[in-house]
Amino acid sequence: MNLQGLTNFLNSLEEKGIPSVDCIVYKDHEQIYRHMNGTTDANHTKPIKGDELYLMFSMTKVQTMVAVMQLVEQGKISLEDEVGKYLPAYQNLTVAKDGKVETLSVPMKIKHLLSMQSGLDYELDRPGIVRVLKEKGQNATTRELVDAFVESPLKFIPGEHYEYSLSHDVVAAVIEVVSGMSFGEYLKKNIWEPLHMERTFFAKPINDLEKLATQFICNEEGIVPMEPSCNYQLSEKYESGGAGLISCTEDYSVFADTLACGGISKDGVRIIKPETIELMKENMLGEVGMKDIATNMGRVGYGYGCGVQVLVNPDLVNAKAPAGVFGWDGAAGSCIIMDTKSKMSLVYTQHVRNCGMAYDTIHPTLRDLLFE
Repeated sequence: MNLQGLTNFLNSLEEKGIPSVDCIVYKDHEQIYRHMNGTTDANHTKPIKGDELYLMFSMTKVQTMVAVMQLVEQGKISLEDEVGKYLPAYQNLTVAKDGKVETLSVPMKIKHLLSMQSGLDYELDRPGIVRVLKEKGQNATTRELVDAFVESPLKFIPGEHYEYSLSHDVVAAVIEVVSGMSFGEYLKKNIWEPLHMERTFFAKPINDLEKLATQFICNEEGIVPMEPSCNYQLSEKYESGGAGLISCTEDYSVFADTLACGGISKDGVRIIKPETIELMKENMLGEVGMKDIATNMGRVGYGYGCGVQVLVNPDLVNAKAPAGVFGWDGAAGSCIIMDTKSKMSLVYTQHVRNCGMAYDTIHPTLRDLLFE
């Protein structure tokens, strides 16, 4: 494969203000490409080495989905199960409708959480979260905080719309209940250790990590350094299934390659079945949900499965990638792109918050250059 176009594009990003980039491509368990450039410190004097750590933010979601789908294929969870079966706080829910708060007439199901159709939102200052943090402080657990989400009414009846939300944090709590482990322990035993992902772990409210690349933010001053923080890690004991991980490009590339190759790693370890990955990739959105993801998230041509966007209509956006390519991204601009037919995967890392260019331009371009 000739990926010179990919190299040229990655090199061009420094001129556009992206301090550093790192990109790895695998095909059928073989790393066929890696390119990095730029600097990873606030003063732009420290060249990228490739061993940097990054706050992965919503890239976490793909791991959370693999974790829950492992339990689905084992028969321990069904997508049709009511969430209240595992989390009693979710048995008697309310919904905001026409300016009033009503009792929810239909249950929230696991499939609604996975597909972002639960009726939750991404408000981190909701009264329940504020109350638990005031009472428990840094000792507030995943389960305690997730239970508190639904002290506020849902925004819509589950299944009616797509809205990006705290849904996958709720999935983490469900995994804890079903597995009897903390969410972090479950990931370590069932994903990180089997794949030798030794540099992946949960962020905490304050991290002092030597290898953590400087985090930048795009604002009215340009792209400037900021204090490293993951506001989605609500307490020291909270483990966010939606945005909680710190990792590195190499670890995520091994993970991406495993999914692209049907759930089996380059070392021959299977973490999930190929048919389960295909189930993850099935678009779960109806006509209204497809309009929601296109309008509210700019994902034209994409559907949404179990925590991953799936390219369902390449022609709609003149994509050079084939239908079925799937993946997701994170709030600092990183992304993961996979295809099970070609067994190709790409992981791209940067560390810039509020970078609209990452989603509008960089990720679609990387997708197309990979398959051009």
